[in-house]
Amino acid sequence: MSVTPQATPSYREVVDTNGRVYRVGESDRSILGRPRAWMVWLPWIAMMGVSVYEYGYSSAESTLEHAHGWTLTEAFWIASIWAVFQAGVAFPAGRLRETGKLSAKTGMLLGAVLSGLGFLSISHVSNPIVVILGYSVLGGAGSGLVYATCINMVGKWYPDNKGARTGFVNGGFAYGTLPLIFVFSYWFHADNYRLVLDLIALGMVLLVGGCGFFFRDPPKSWWPHDVDPLNRGGGEDAERMARRLRKNPPAKGQFTPMQAIRTGQLPLMWFALVCIGGVSLFGINFQVPFAKSLGFGPLIAASSAGVLAVVNGVGRAAVGWLSDTMGRRQTLTLVLVIAGVAQFGVLWSGQAHNEPLFLIFAFVNGFGGGAFYPLFAALVPDYFGENNNATNYGLVYSAKLVGGVGGGGLAASVISAWGYSGGYYLAGGIAFLSALITLLLRQPGLARGPGAARHAGRCRQPRADRRGELSERPGATSRPGPQTVRGCVHSVGRRRQSSGAAPVARVGPDGGVRSLLRPAPTTLPCQVPWLR
Repeated sequence: MSVTPQATPSYREVVDTNGRVYRVGESDRSILGRPRAWMVWLPWIAMMGVSVYEYGYSSAESTLEHAHGWTLTEAFWIASIWAVFQAGVAFPAGRLRETGKLSAKTGMLLGAVLSGLGFLSISHVSNPIVVILGYSVLGGAGSGLVYATCINMVGKWYPDNKGARTGFVNGGFAYGTLPLIFVFSYWFHADNYRLVLDLIALGMVLLVGGCGFFFRDPPKSWWPHDVDPLNRGGGEDAERMARRLRKNPPAKGQFTPMQAIRTGQLPLMWFALVCIGGVSLFGINFQVPFAKSLGFGPLIAASSAGVLAVVNGVGRAAVGWLSDTMGRRQTLTLVLVIAGVAQFGVLWSGQAHNEPLFLIFAFVNGFGGGAFYPLFAALVPDYFGENNNATNYGLVYSAKLVGGVGGGGLAASVISAWGYSGGYYLAGGIAFLSALITLLLRQPGLARGPGAARHAGRCRQPRADRRGELSERPGATSRPGPQTVRGCVHSVGRRRQSSGAAPVARVGPDGGVRSLLRPAPTTLPCQVPWLR
């Protein structure tokens, strides 16, 4: 009895007028076995699982000081060094991931274990040096692995519409800790802190590890099969997508890290994130201590932290949606201006002992102090492409190495010397400087050789099969093989056909491919609606 081989999904490569390649034809279900929306929901849940590291520590800090005998400076240097390793792991992890040495699944499982070990260290160890090794180094690296993997996963699966979804996932890193903020403020004491921290560590490992088990990257240059990357419109949904792509056009190429650095745009992003990252961590670390120093009760202090975390998270999703319609860079500048205003508002309302106004500015501070993260995360692939996004965004996110030190340990020293007034005035000025830097951001172009125009606007055959008549070539089991085309557009304005294939491709006046050749009857049917 003969066995009919199972057909594998097929793809084609489309090249736009900038020379960028789009791999189209494979649906998300054919790669994942489920809708790509899973790569939004699972990262969102995992981000909430590790959010307590950044947004819960300040609420637990006073109890930890009392239980372990730490000073305020020691407690916040632990948080500052955590921020260094949480941000610092993004680039090497991204490099390993892009080269295939570390899969997304493995990175998530490793991150879950390290994150759990970090919380066990502050539960059972009092020596600050050992806590730094456990909580700051291991916990920072673990939560950084989770953060970087989740954020980059969204951009890879939604290259056509990444803003709102990146913001939604990023928001989980803020408001996910809300229940624990109130636990730390009301039911976290020296006689039960070990039990609470041990349960958090266990829950973190199970939640993050369970989500990460299903993580998987799409193929390089993958583009959704039902979205036209050449942005021509046609139909209400297609026209809406075309408007969105005009506001945030795809990158003009797939930039390597060194190419991205040479454009000058990545260093500008890095410096802007250094500035605003330090301001954000300053607000997270010192808003509750500032409220307590003013004599505000635990309800106001905890509520201000809760408001900051919730609005910080919800604001990330909101600005992601806004950036899809308003433009990524314009939205980023607006958010940074709001963050600057918020620093002065928190200070002035606190000094006036106006509790309602203090909560309002805590709301504004929460929005401005976190909404920029998904905008940077979406701007990097917008400027430099998705293929090297884990590495490129890792470089930009490494700015938190510097910002974390500034917003934690150095800020504690500033407050000791100048008081909270000096700290908040300095933070507000730095936020405005960051907003000014973003005005210089522009999407970079690629240097193109004299032959680049010949390849624009065509369907590219796979490199290994470009001679003669082509047929379907199966790929490796982990990557579907390409459906090659017998006859395709080889140059703008002219059609060339292999023997036996009917020419059905044409090129519009703008150089875009209006349709492609239909495959021969022996090949898989085309699954790309806009190519038919």
